[in-house]
Amino acid sequence: MWTEIGKSMTHLLRSPMPLSAFALPKRLVVSFPLAQLLHRHTTPKPFCSRMSATPSTSLTHSISLPTQLGQPVQVLAAPGLSDSEFRAAIESSLFRQWLKNLECDNGILANGNMTLTQVLIQGVDMFGKRIGFLKFKADIIDKGTGKKVPGIVFARGPAVTVLILLESEGTTYAVLTEQVRVPTGRVLLELPAGMLDDDKGDFVGTAVREVEEEIGIRLKLEDMVDLSAFLDPSTGFKVFPSPGGCDEELGLFLYRGRVDKNIITQLEGKETGCVKHGELIKVRVVPYEKLWHTTPDAKALMAIAIYEMAKKEGLLPQ
Repeated sequence: MWTEIGKSMTHLLRSPMPLSAFALPKRLVVSFPLAQLLHRHTTPKPFCSRMSATPSTSLTHSISLPTQLGQPVQVLAAPGLSDSEFRAAIESSLFRQWLKNLECDNGILANGNMTLTQVLIQGVDMFGKRIGFLKFKADIIDKGTGKKVPGIVFARGPAVTVLILLESEGTTYAVLTEQVRVPTGRVLLELPAGMLDDDKGDFVGTAVREVEEEIGIRLKLEDMVDLSAFLDPSTGFKVFPSPGGCDEELGLFLYRGRVDKNIITQLEGKETGCVKHGELIKVRVVPYEKLWHTTPDAKALMAIAIYEMAKKEGLLPQ
């Protein structure tokens, strides 16, 4: 389904128009939105005991999990963590979602072979009034061996990324961002992406907003294809780029369009990003056939793999 956007995108690049409400076709809707996952179990709120904030004792909290009745989980604050940060951490959507995941159908605690005994909250990074990143260590014991399994967690929650493919004069181009990634110590070429800002699970809307912020164009919701929806239901229709240490789950989307060559020229090297958030971004345009060996970005490589397999199986809308 190639959408004719031609010269109209020139206007979008200069002055993005307000987003109108578009209804996604049923086959493109995320099958299990985050909001649904957050409410899969109708259980009482697990946070049930008092916290201490005296100088001589650590901040503590107790949690009762439905799968471990009679075995309360102790949540502790690492030295230096304030009372407000500790409270924000245990009440955050990041921590609550992690607890839900433990007890979901394929969760670590679901079959009763393992038990969660303690959680140490080690660090909190605030994004305004909400927690953006949460660092903690969980003591999960394998009952068969009595040994702990690796339990260091960097929680950042769900995110989205978009593979944008533009056809011009017989060549298909991928639109990427080039930006500083301090954790890697490098400047990386990658797909536009971003974190969900709330608990509503609006993966598609977030994808559209991120493209506007990072690329400078506004896409129609109805033209977005949810690549993640082609995965098996057992995956939760999300991918996990670094499950050994991070809870981040990605929704992968595809946008395809047809443009004049001058649009490709205008996009290449364009400086964008949200300056107040420290985003220093340049837009890069790469021939799609070269993308797989041009970028080290896992998001791009995963999107390519699903896109190519979905195309091979005839699953993509025409």
